[in-house]
Amino acid sequence: MANNQIRVVLAQIDPIVGDVAGNTRKVIAATQQARQQHAAELVVFPELCLTGYPPEDLLLRPGLLKRVDKSLKTLCQQIDD
Repeated sequence: MANNQIRVVLAQIDPIVGDVAGNTRKVIAATQQARQQHAAELVVFPELCLTGYPPEDLLLRPGLLKRVDKSLKTLCQQIDD
């Protein structure tokens, strides 16, 4: 009989509003830590962890979406299966 369990870790970081690159580094570090210390297969972060909360007027800046998109691509490259 196969083991159908998955180990999920809830991660909490202290994101800085507007520091998408820095928050991305925090997500990567927390993911690595969750994998090493808890054998995590899935790591869950709070909403808006890349932009910081509350983003307020940052959402109106066209460059924000580009930075978040770049961040997501970085996460996909840095965090492998």
